[in-house]
Amino acid sequence: MTHASSRVAALRSVALTVPDLVQAEAFYTGTWHLSVVARTADALYLRGTGADHHLLALHLAPGPARIRNVTLRARSRAALDDVAQSVAAAGGRVLEAIAPVQEPGDGIALTVTDADGRIFRLVHGDTLHADAHEAKDRPLRLAHAVLNSHDVEATRVFMEQVFDFSLSDRTRIMAFMRCGDDHHSIALGDTDNDALNHIAFLMPDLESVMRGGGRMRDAGYGIEWGPGRHGPGDNAFNYFVGPFDVVIEYTAEVEQIDDSYQAGQPSDWTWPPGRVDQWGISQPPSARLKQAQKAIVFVS
Repeated sequence: MTHASSRVAALRSVALTVPDLVQAEAFYTGTWHLSVVARTADALYLRGTGADHHLLALHLAPGPARIRNVTLRARSRAALDDVAQSVAAAGGRVLEAIAPVQEPGDGIALTVTDADGRIFRLVHGDTLHADAHEAKDRPLRLAHAVLNSHDVEATRVFMEQVFDFSLSDRTRIMAFMRCGDDHHSIALGDTDNDALNHIAFLMPDLESVMRGGGRMRDAGYGIEWGPGRHGPGDNAFNYFVGPFDVVIEYTAEVEQIDDSYQAGQPSDWTWPPGRVDQWGISQPPSARLKQAQKAIVFVS
């Protein structure tokens, strides 16, 4: 399928720094419903019910939470060489050359950065779980990560030239990028900084998105945006601000696309006044959510 990236098979995981691993573990296991798959003296690795070794890597570090990298799974070993050879011409650079991964999950990896400091790791041959399954009210895998950009078009070109992503849709404030059948695996938010906007976890069904919203509210984490259904991607959503101001989303029913899909432009994605989703029942994103969506910057 020509719409699929020749270099990237999927979004695998996101790595963050956090100031308190005990608090993070209690939240992401007891409330968010991930499971600990590995730990070291200063890091925690959390999986969903799917095949990916882990979805979230949390590294202990003082101060505010930061994002260490977005990890993508390569389609082949050769893809790592292709990315390494193309990154400089696209305005980025190699941070860590191709080498064995020195943390749980194994495989070999290449780490690169774009011109604005976003860090991507491309991994090949990483461990996959044989017991992958769907479970009610538990995340299966990552659906997407949204990264802010002060220059969305430049970041889009980087994603296309280096990782062979394609544009699925462009709205007034977002560029949605795909590497496979999911409508988007990376999206770029048009704003004044280059931080992590949010991480979306794929739930098995709409019921789990809604039950997750209730469970989070019971734990003291109110829904900051939702419930609703997006336009681009057609996915149902609930957004939250988790510990350390990390914005996280439960989502389900992400649109699957093929070569017949025509990329929409901002004029194709407009709502009537006062509406912020397809259903028209969600309130706009809270002020707290908007602030947190700019808080988690990349490590330097």
